[in-house]
Amino acid sequence: MTTIAKRDFRKVSDYLWEIPTSFRSEMRVPVWVYADDELLEDALGDASIQQAINVACLPGLIGKVVVMPDVHQGYGMPIGGVMAAPLPHGIISPGAVGYDINCGVRLLSTSIEFGEAEPYLSDLATSLYRNCPSGVGEKGSIRVSPDEFDQLCREGAEWALKRGYAQAEDLPRTEESGRIDGADPTKVSRRAKDRGRPQVGTLGAGNHFIEVDIVDAVFHPEAAETMGLKEGHLAVQIHCGSRGFGHQVCTDYVADFQSAVKKYNITLPDRELVCAPLDSPEGKDYLGAMKAAANYAFANRQVLVHHIRRSFDETLAGKVKDHDVRQVYDIAHNMGKIEEHDIDGGRVAVCVHRKGATRAFGPGFEGLPPEYRAFGQPVLVPGSMGTASWVLLGTEGSMAQSFGSTCHGAGRVMSRTKAKKEIRGEKLKSDLERDGIKVRAGSLAGLAEEAPQAYKDVDRVVEVVSRAGIARKVARLRPIAVIKG
Repeated sequence: MTTIAKRDFRKVSDYLWEIPTSFRSEMRVPVWVYADDELLEDALGDASIQQAINVACLPGLIGKVVVMPDVHQGYGMPIGGVMAAPLPHGIISPGAVGYDINCGVRLLSTSIEFGEAEPYLSDLATSLYRNCPSGVGEKGSIRVSPDEFDQLCREGAEWALKRGYAQAEDLPRTEESGRIDGADPTKVSRRAKDRGRPQVGTLGAGNHFIEVDIVDAVFHPEAAETMGLKEGHLAVQIHCGSRGFGHQVCTDYVADFQSAVKKYNITLPDRELVCAPLDSPEGKDYLGAMKAAANYAFANRQVLVHHIRRSFDETLAGKVKDHDVRQVYDIAHNMGKIEEHDIDGGRVAVCVHRKGATRAFGPGFEGLPPEYRAFGQPVLVPGSMGTASWVLLGTEGSMAQSFGSTCHGAGRVMSRTKAKKEIRGEKLKSDLERDGIKVRAGSLAGLAEEAPQAYKDVDRVVEVVSRAGIARKVARLRPIAVIKG
């Protein structure tokens, strides 16, 4: 394996670097890395760039492999990576989608000014923690029969709407309106369903959170107003995915695809990148199961919104002028999506794998609700506890450069194990509370894993994608309450 160094990159611009196919004979497409000098050095500090080069060696890819500035080492494909495989014979890889299928972010806006809510923030944080179950393996309050679970997997957020856990206007403001067609729960194992069924409406652990924020600054007043984001007002973020259900789906198909690569004579640069042709029985089965897990995640975040609205009602009804919570958008960042893109001079149908990367379609995209089409698709970029989060827009540049994709967060620079060794959860909680951030967490060790110092500077990450033209700034959010597992 050839070691990669900064001198091996071709500098395209101050914010884009290329590893050409000449770097390694097996590379079928180049690798594009979005970073400034400091973030590129961070990326070279782990195996993430080497993993991206391995991805570029896979058969059946087109265009390039794209690496975002929040990149860090993952399973097979780096977190913060994007690749595209043409239909019908290109490949699909569970490891290049990720274990937490349709992990994503949902943003809610309010008309509540910080000053009028401040006396009740502690009670609000407690209510959110009580109503939104969090933690490893934690079960939710909603009971779903096996047949109803299959229906949930087919319908996604529509399932939640039918049962009173959504408002009608939530669905258009969700990627794919909260439902991906073609989900096939018959391609999902009993073990996956047994793990997922009790966890509907739960947050989980790790880097998942619910966060109450203040809109700290606005950079695109017209778009922010349309989204209901007003400077000095409260907003809420949810970051979670498909829980144990999606994890088990990925686990099952990573195991199943070990034999598929032999069957289809696929040579792998890394066995973690097991894959199968999209038009093969194995590829079709995984695609149906992945879509089921994606719909589960849409439904899961929708039920959490129901619990959040209940918490605001319990805490703030009669105390503030308007305590309604309205959906801004919901976007995935671990997904394989069938899309059309302009690649190498032609319009091509592809399966875009975004692993730790966010879809960022530009202005005019018909899949957006009418009020957003002139601006482009909202992009939600959470930071880490105690730091900013961002609301961005997809651009014409993201469509031209990165398969309509951009960053998804800050990106780790410290492993969870190292963070737990170096950071004391009790002190971190105390520091956050001192800075005015209410913290509700079930595990201080889990809190330490997600400390701000374990992550890159999200403002720097956003500056790169903004200056590179693959996203546009709308608003910056600042946390005032964090709910963790």
